[in-house]
Amino acid sequence: MGELRPLGDDLNAASRALAEALRELFESLHVSVRRYAARRGLDPGTVSRYLNGTRLPPWGVINDLFTDVAEHRGTAVTTEAIELVRGLYGSAVDAASSPKHAVEILERQLADADHVSRRSSVRGDVLGDALLDRTQRIADLETRLNQLEADRIAERKRADELAEAHPDVYGLIQERDELQLEVQRLGAALQEAQAQRAAAEGRCELLERQLEAVEQSAPAPLPPGRQDMPKILIVDDQPDNLLAMTAVLATLEQELVTVSSGREALKALLDHDDFAVIIMDVQMPEMDGYETCAHIKRRSRTRDIPIIFLTAMGLGSEHSARGYAAGAVDYISKPFDPWALRAKVAVFTSIHLERHNR
Repeated sequence: MGELRPLGDDLNAASRALAEALRELFESLHVSVRRYAARRGLDPGTVSRYLNGTRLPPWGVINDLFTDVAEHRGTAVTTEAIELVRGLYGSAVDAASSPKHAVEILERQLADADHVSRRSSVRGDVLGDALLDRTQRIADLETRLNQLEADRIAERKRADELAEAHPDVYGLIQERDELQLEVQRLGAALQEAQAQRAAAEGRCELLERQLEAVEQSAPAPLPPGRQDMPKILIVDDQPDNLLAMTAVLATLEQELVTVSSGREALKALLDHDDFAVIIMDVQMPEMDGYETCAHIKRRSRTRDIPIIFLTAMGLGSEHSARGYAAGAVDYISKPFDPWALRAKVAVFTSIHLERHNR
């Protein structure tokens, strides 16, 4: 385990190019694989697979390698070298994934959104029927009460005499008042169901556009006219995640603004204009993604910027419902699929340009 193993058989071109670049960096350290693994607290076999191309390392491992090479040489690794390896890494990530996997992810999200839409539609129909029934019952009670009032006036009877002649009048009034309260509750629930269905339909439309972008294996087509590419804001407290997303999204040729906290995100939104989309980690210290999203949506200047939540907690209904309630419009789970992430960002960029070209 001390020497480098030969490059793996049947490596694709991207994985081979990355492995060769990493091997060149590693060999400049003049240490064995086992010794380096011990230095970094890694498994020697895993390090060996990283260096022979049969396993894709996390960007943090590559970043540590840059740090160790700089310390050994006594001089910083050049920006050009880092950018070169970052480009190779992005290509290797793409080669390790596939459009097919992204399609599977997006189709699952589309099925979930369609389920929410259908469920909300059925709930809306039930609530609408109940609301109509209560409204008709109130109308019937009003007619009966009006008739009793007319009888009282015709017979010039006092209210207490009316109640004595018709003992159920107070019961009718109480029933009417209770039905009116129920109508208010049902009306609010119906509005909520209709809003939920509209939001789910919007997500279905977005996901269909994202699927089309992936199936074409190219970014979503940009509208004619203005082509000033808007920025992308990436918010994550983990440097490795920021670097990985930067590598994946670099092919979109848009300016990427990266920050490591919710507070930095709010400041970036004040310092910069023209963001097409925000990609935000949910689990962050101090101010998490939900709270940051709520702050963004409260500002008139930023409330319309779409937010994609990046989460390691899965896409369960509890987490997604909380995210949508906070103001997010989309989700993607860790570890993220590069094709799916690029498709989502490309579609939101296209929508941003469409709106600004009107």
